[in-house]
Amino acid sequence: MQGSGRPPPFPFSAIVAQEEMKRALLLAAIDPTIGGVLIFGDRGTGKSTAVRALAALLPPMRAVVGDPYNCAPQAGARGQKTHLVPVPVVDLPLGATEDRVVGALDLEKALVSGEKAFQPGLLARANRGFLYIDEANLLEDHLVDVLLDVAASGENVVEREGLSIRHPARFVLVGSGNPEEGELRPQLLDRFGLSVEVATPADLPTRIAVVKRRDAYDRDPHGFAAQWRAADAALGRKLVAARKRLAMVETSDAALGRVAELCLHLGTDGLRGELTLMRAARAFAALEGDVAIGDSHIRSVAPIALRHRLRRNPLDEAGSTVRIERALAEVFGP
Repeated sequence: MQGSGRPPPFPFSAIVAQEEMKRALLLAAIDPTIGGVLIFGDRGTGKSTAVRALAALLPPMRAVVGDPYNCAPQAGARGQKTHLVPVPVVDLPLGATEDRVVGALDLEKALVSGEKAFQPGLLARANRGFLYIDEANLLEDHLVDVLLDVAASGENVVEREGLSIRHPARFVLVGSGNPEEGELRPQLLDRFGLSVEVATPADLPTRIAVVKRRDAYDRDPHGFAAQWRAADAALGRKLVAARKRLAMVETSDAALGRVAELCLHLGTDGLRGELTLMRAARAFAALEGDVAIGDSHIRSVAPIALRHRLRRNPLDEAGSTVRIERALAEVFGP
């Protein structure tokens, strides 16, 4: 009932500016194999708000009742009780231990009944949803490594204390942080699919619009959400349609050639950049309702797919975004 219970999340459609961040989150939601999103920038720029708003765009998902991993019912299985649940958004706190993240022996059962049982961790709760890490740059490296491994494989494997557990853990990993507080190691940075830089709005109209909408939401969350319900519903339908269309988007050799040419021009290490750029361009084509990847899709997503993969060049003082824009102009033309 309106006015009771937890307030609805801030509507995704009502987020002012931050277009690059919103696009990156939408693309990761369309194709989770892109490999998650890293959002770096000033505090108070809507990073966590955007993640929760994105999950709310998606329709509830059907899951097996009592399943700790939110698994979908198996096709043809009889007698399974199912229900609709919201797409989960799980926060990973900075002080979380590895046991809490991946799961561990259920000590209560072990002590009370002598039974060896698995206590699922945060990765189990995040299955089929989003795992959000605020201040990811302050998380211990070995934990970030574990998260990226699981996010890439879609499976959590726990081998400890006589337990051998393997369970699904398919989620979109979203990390955020303030670069002034420290940076991620380049080896870890490269494993995030997309990287976004957000900044405090520098123009007066945008700052006023942000404050007005946030104040309106804080005063009346349900009323504000109702004003944006139609816009969010339309965006949600577009997102679901893009997910369905994704497998049908053609990835021609010509498009792959453009992707490879751009990465060669920029001197990116390995092939992870090309793979991510190709997937992000395909997801963007699906979002736009197009049937094939074109130059415009590659150009639009190249900064967020490649920005964090460039080597520092002591002879070039330009930032990574400028270097990518320069390379795009040289490869694709003005």
